[in-house]
Amino acid sequence: MTNAGGPGILATDMTVSSDLELAKFQKETIEELANHLPSAANLHNPVDIIGDASQERYENALRTVIKDEGVDGALVILTPQSMTNALATAEAIVRVARGSRKPILCCFMGIIDVSAGVKYLQEHGYPVYRFPENAAKAFGALYRYARWLHREHLAQFDLTHDREGAARVIAQYLAAGKTRLGEIDSNELLKCYGFPVLSAQLAKNGEEAAEVAENITFPVVMKIVSPQILHKTDAGGVVIGIKNKEEARTAFNDIVQGAKKFNPDAVIDGVMVEKMADRGGEVILGMSRSSFGPLLMFGLGGIFVEVFQDVVFRLGAIGRNEAHRMIREIKGYKLLDGFRGRPKSDIEALERAVVSLSDMAANHPEIKEMDINPLLVHPAGQGITVADCRIILETTDNL
Repeated sequence: MTNAGGPGILATDMTVSSDLELAKFQKETIEELANHLPSAANLHNPVDIIGDASQERYENALRTVIKDEGVDGALVILTPQSMTNALATAEAIVRVARGSRKPILCCFMGIIDVSAGVKYLQEHGYPVYRFPENAAKAFGALYRYARWLHREHLAQFDLTHDREGAARVIAQYLAAGKTRLGEIDSNELLKCYGFPVLSAQLAKNGEEAAEVAENITFPVVMKIVSPQILHKTDAGGVVIGIKNKEEARTAFNDIVQGAKKFNPDAVIDGVMVEKMADRGGEVILGMSRSSFGPLLMFGLGGIFVEVFQDVVFRLGAIGRNEAHRMIREIKGYKLLDGFRGRPKSDIEALERAVVSLSDMAANHPEIKEMDINPLLVHPAGQGITVADCRIILETTDNL
């Protein structure tokens, strides 16, 4: 797989258990590899980056090949030499892997010489093998699983995301030390991935709440904003159907007083005034990080999450085929599909939302946890609306 037992990178465009087909690099990929590698290196697949390779050489070569459109995954092989820094190489691999949705497997040959690098990869959730043959079998399993996921062959969504915009928002919050995002902050991220959110603004007192509500246009919903109060309804922190300024003033006072009674130690940032959404079925979308990648959740939302616990899970990233199956697995799917004369919900919009959530989780490893609850699903053709959201961020240094 590499020349003379040297280190290298094997890029594959189809992975089967014992017969990996090597990807053919684009001209631009070969030219970029030539800029980073010694003249003696092999610039074609498998890439041989020569035995004295530093971690920078690994990182540059891997970053170059993994972004090639003809490459679906990569196997990084390290054979320790006297100058090899296995730990630094593992750190470089993780940096590249976090910025790509393509699978990257590692083969660190040896035991003691590479143990620090192997430990680092394992602790950060990246597969590492002692022999290339085992890595090839793992690629084969990934390939068969991918084919199984896409067995229905539904037309995939052509989604356009503002990935750079979302990355800037996340960086700003982390730079400010803000890791727990409430609904208003979360909306900034959700909009980058096409989620329909409601007009909302924070009010600090009753008069400001009345003015904000009038500007948004009635009816509005008002919600407590406090890092210590996650379940707003339990604290009496949600008032819906507010129709005029006087009701807004009264609601502000009632919400704040109720929150203080619920948790006297809670820090109250204010009350969010939000445009009231049209009615719809309540579902939940969620995500949390696991050692295997983002774990996606879908199910009945609102208070029904805790009552019925009717949810299903998938490891991301997924496409429309798996989103299609995921939605239909919950017991409450009948409620979305026109049960007993109810209007059928906009299932296609819901599938788009699940795929967008998967993309968001895959593109931004800083998102540690996320709950959209409830996500309102309107009748067919009328889309969805985010009614509430919570996001927890974590710096990549801690991942």
